[in-house]
Amino acid sequence: MKGRNPYKIEGPALISFSGGRTSGYMLKKIIDAHEGQLPEDVYVVFANTGKEMPQTLDFVDECSDKWNCKIHWLELEIAEERPIYRTKEVTYKTASRNGEPFEALIKRRKMLPNPVMRMCTQELKMNVMKRFMKQKNFTDWTNVVGLRYDEPNRVAKQNRQNDSDKNAWDSICPLYQDKVTIKEVLEFWDKSNFDLKLTSQNGQTTAGNCDLCYLKGTKTLTTIIKEKPELADWWIAQEKNIDATFRKNGSYINLVDLAKLEERQIELFDDDSRSCFCHD
Repeated sequence: MKGRNPYKIEGPALISFSGGRTSGYMLKKIIDAHEGQLPEDVYVVFANTGKEMPQTLDFVDECSDKWNCKIHWLELEIAEERPIYRTKEVTYKTASRNGEPFEALIKRRKMLPNPVMRMCTQELKMNVMKRFMKQKNFTDWTNVVGLRYDEPNRVAKQNRQNDSDKNAWDSICPLYQDKVTIKEVLEFWDKSNFDLKLTSQNGQTTAGNCDLCYLKGTKTLTTIIKEKPELADWWIAQEKNIDATFRKNGSYINLVDLAKLEERQIELFDDDSRSCFCHD
């Protein structure tokens, strides 16, 4: 007896598209499983923080266009009157590109997120998507997440959240069910007629998601800054405005200084990256 296709999604459901290769691969498998047309109550969403690389935004738009799939672009909007935190739907053309939603959150909270207090993940991603579904009058739904078979720890974390019954949704991981690893994902994009125009190292898109996310490792951040030093300006400005740092082990000004070191000196740093809700 043939098993159930893990890419056949029953609504109401929200497909979380990060703008990376893995979630793009998952989206294509889901579209194909539905013969090119998703059910009306299955929504594909991309939550934009305003700090994604331009190539990520281009990739999201291209996936939508090439696969004839509606992708809802969402952003956090902070109002002066209640409700303070709102979800705004934008488009590829009108999406923030200079960190506006992220900066508005920092100004509202008067603090910076950090590896322990990840308010950016909560408010710029999770709550933005949650409000979107509630605005559609759903009280519970399925959250479709692109975690692979070679990410068992992250899948286990999702399962623990499901067991807690704290959320209005249960998360499913079709790629994990299908035993898909990064190998299959990269092979798919190698054969595709378009791709995310950001380099991949050992299956990780180092400049993916927020360009200089504080959860990325020191070596990764300094390498990106070495290539594009102007990206550090926004992060430095936020630290200056709040008089605090995103990272316990130094400021973004420190990272700029480290990026000026010789490549062989940068190699001495450990890759101390941490995982985030914003995945590849």
